[in-house]
Amino acid sequence: MGTINDYYNQVICNINEGIIVIDKKGIIKIINNAAEKMLKVDAENSIGKYILNIFPYGELLSVIKDGEEQVNKEEGEFIVTRKPIIQKGNIIGGLQIINKKVDNKLSMRVKDTYISQANNLNIILNTLNEFVVIVDENGIITMMSNTFKEFINRKDPEGKHVTEVIKNTKLHIVARTGEKQYGEIQEVSGHKMICMRVPIMKDNKIIGAIGKVMFKDLSNFKILSSKIYNLEKAVEENREELSTDQKAVYTFNNIVGSSQKSLKVMDLAIRVAKVDSNVLITGESGTGKELFAHSIHNASKRLLKPFVKINCGAIPAQLFESEMFGYEEGAFTGAKKSGKKGKFEYANGGTILLDEIGDMPMNMQVKLLRVIQEKELVRVGGNEPIKIDVRIIASTNKSLEQLIKDGKFREDLYYRLDVMHLKLPSLRERTEDIEELSNELRIKICKRCNVYSEGISREAIDFLKSYSWPGNIRQLENVIERAINLLDDDICIMPKHLPEKIIKGKTKKYLLDNNYLKDVVETIEKDIIMECLKDTNGNKKETAKKLGLSRAGLYKKLNRYNLTKQTNLQ
Repeated sequence: MGTINDYYNQVICNINEGIIVIDKKGIIKIINNAAEKMLKVDAENSIGKYILNIFPYGELLSVIKDGEEQVNKEEGEFIVTRKPIIQKGNIIGGLQIINKKVDNKLSMRVKDTYISQANNLNIILNTLNEFVVIVDENGIITMMSNTFKEFINRKDPEGKHVTEVIKNTKLHIVARTGEKQYGEIQEVSGHKMICMRVPIMKDNKIIGAIGKVMFKDLSNFKILSSKIYNLEKAVEENREELSTDQKAVYTFNNIVGSSQKSLKVMDLAIRVAKVDSNVLITGESGTGKELFAHSIHNASKRLLKPFVKINCGAIPAQLFESEMFGYEEGAFTGAKKSGKKGKFEYANGGTILLDEIGDMPMNMQVKLLRVIQEKELVRVGGNEPIKIDVRIIASTNKSLEQLIKDGKFREDLYYRLDVMHLKLPSLRERTEDIEELSNELRIKICKRCNVYSEGISREAIDFLKSYSWPGNIRQLENVIERAINLLDDDICIMPKHLPEKIIKGKTKKYLLDNNYLKDVVETIEKDIIMECLKDTNGNKKETAKKLGLSRAGLYKKLNRYNLTKQTNLQ
């Protein structure tokens, strides 16, 4: 026959609510299965340890210190109640009860209790206000919660057979057969209830059974079912908005690079994450602007709130306002009957990434400026302003300064966005990182494609370092993936697996031989000018800017090296 401690342990394990109990010194005494799953901790290795070494918050310690309970506190996705455990007027520990939110309403009520060392389980059950009864393998009641006793008007049911106390029960059958029963309807004292019955096992042997009322009234179950149905319907209608676009999946740990330029921009990004100012991230296409945006959000105080991305260049101009700010019912033909939230409302409390901000229409720039200044928006077809709290991260591979000069971007909006500025270096500016990046990408792609590769040869790395990488990291990833697909019997990426343009584009070696240093320098300068013109598709203005020359200075060098006719560029 099982001991009372066996019953305690089995009941605690089968309670749906998360339970944590500590002594007055803060040492963890109980973490049940539900708490282990909810909080993602290892209960076995946590029990016996100081609570702050397992959980980075000290509210339960404060309850012990102050003696003041905390009831039904909303903490993220949970409803938490904390109470001091009192024995003979002295606080001997603390109890924490954790419930998941259901339809944004509390799913439990907490009842005041009096505790002693011998009745910890009773205190837990009564605190949860649960209808619970425990029987041994013979169907004899060993424990019943006080709330259940009051409901059936029986003061001392312990020691009696369960059928003498509860009519229509099948708990003694479960204790005999070991067959679990869930969602069973049982009438008790004129009330139709939904209950569960599970056997208590020890060493593969049945030592008793637990009965728990899941819904004290069938009508409550119907109400909850209706609410769940309506909630599922709402989720289905808003599936697009509730997708992974509202989550930042990358952190600073995902960013690779140990060159001086990489470390400098990483250090600034980490500092930017700690403040709440707007951020502008600029850099060439493929340099990892979105990766930095995700990382900044996940390192900020907003990490538990939504992260919403908007590609300003991908939304049709006529839909831009409704997508950004939402619309009211009947705002236009085809609008949803209930209206729709915009991206800014979904990002409320969190971060919004305005990718390709340079492509935002001018008329929307005015409205965005107002949202930033007033911290409120008005839906399309609406009149009432809606307050919002959103941190904006904008990114672009274009020069916003040039767009301002061309009259395509508002200067006042630029200064609102450019509070903290991250300029990401191109891959050719940090060639020291190419080997590390290439190997990280190789590992990632091999894992994704279920392919084995030992590494990248030194010759192949030299070719990769010599290439200019106009597409930056995105292009490098494509090249590594192509090489892995061509491995065949090889287990190491060799130069033969790389594209021809990378092999041919390797930097020339310049030797003095019989040439003077001046001649070699002129040859190098000529080659660099030609390569830069090629990268900019012959745009001399952009080429001059990249080379740090005036336009007139560039033309002077083109004439000097007889490159004007040779390039045949505008």
